[in-house]
Amino acid sequence: MKYEDYNDQELVLMMRESSEEAKDILFDKYRYIIDIELKKYSNIANILGYDYNDLFQDALVGFSDAIVNYREDKAASLPSFITLCVDRRLQYAIRSVNNKKSRMHSESLSLEYVYDKATLPLMETISDNSLNDPLFKMLNEEGYMELNAKIKASLSKKEYDVYEYMIKGLKYNEIAIVLGREPKQIDNAMQRIKSKIKKIIE
Repeated sequence: MKYEDYNDQELVLMMRESSEEAKDILFDKYRYIIDIELKKYSNIANILGYDYNDLFQDALVGFSDAIVNYREDKAASLPSFITLCVDRRLQYAIRSVNNKKSRMHSESLSLEYVYDKATLPLMETISDNSLNDPLFKMLNEEGYMELNAKIKASLSKKEYDVYEYMIKGLKYNEIAIVLGREPKQIDNAMQRIKSKIKKIIE
């Protein structure tokens, strides 16, 4: 009997007994799940600067976890369980990378972001590029820090979390995935944030 003739449960059991061929067959059979999940998270990973190869390795860890922990009596099919494990692993990886970046940028504010109804980015609102005076630059930096402080003070903690991803260019559904919240909640938060910032910069 060839390995290909065995069902998923038999292949899982053989793989646990150190059968590399059974493992390869399962991987070839369900590689499409990894590809689908990678496509789902590749845009967010790219925005956060997370290397695709690292993301792929995380997907493989999720796949291996699924194979090792799969139990036929749990009512879920092997493909469903693999999808769940890979998805959870990739969400965890994205959140981990994002948390590191958030710590680094917790006090930052995008000067290139153009808010609704504003014709210029914040950099243009608070600076004059024609002046190269070091004293002016220092005062300008103080203005930027003051603006950043005002924005941060006007937002709730949850709104500020959303704001940090907005200025990185993430869309509301991508922010929802990273923060583990409902897309509608994020969309509503973004509208509130824009409204508050407009009042500050007007």
